[in-house]
Amino acid sequence: MNSPAEPLTSGGAPASGRPPARPMRADAQRNYRLLVSAAIAAFAEHGADDASLEEIARRAGVGIGTLYRHFPTRQALLEAVYLDQVEVLSARADELLGSAPPGEALMTWLRALVDFGSTKRSLTSALVATLGKDSEVVSACGAMMRGSAAALLGRAQQAGEVRADASATDLLRLVHAISMVVDRPPVEDGQADRMIGLIADGLRYQSAG
Repeated sequence: MNSPAEPLTSGGAPASGRPPARPMRADAQRNYRLLVSAAIAAFAEHGADDASLEEIARRAGVGIGTLYRHFPTRQALLEAVYLDQVEVLSARADELLGSAPPGEALMTWLRALVDFGSTKRSLTSALVATLGKDSEVVSACGAMMRGSAAALLGRAQQAGEVRADASATDLLRLVHAISMVVDRPPVEDGQADRMIGLIADGLRYQSAG
């Protein structure tokens, strides 16, 4: 992976087109990871627009100057968090492709996608507001998500576990709808998992006989 400070395209090259940054020292890498983790928690609680950078630095246990050295602007932090979370989901898809039965792998990943939904919406709206929906970061992350969904779905379809007319775009839109529902009160316990189950039932292959 390139330096964490440099957003990537779906092909693994820096999104900016610049050469990769020099590798960070171990202490700088640790602070970077602490700041990203703290930002994820703060954005989930307060939203990407309302979480203060000072609070994120406090959560990470570093000074505000350290935060600004890694992320000179709020926008840079938003991009790093969004890319980090999409890469986590992409890595989870790769892991499931090699370790779980096709149908189970697909449903497990869709549940992880629902969990990411609230943070994703906050980050996406903030990024699109400043960069535009066609920005390199937003486009690259969208391509990674579609690629993961297509790989998991295609494997399940080849195994005859999922209907052949479903598409990766269908799945992403269905999960997006679930995320919107469960993010607004009142929310029932287990509602998201139950709705994913309904998607699973709708996707399941049924023979004409």
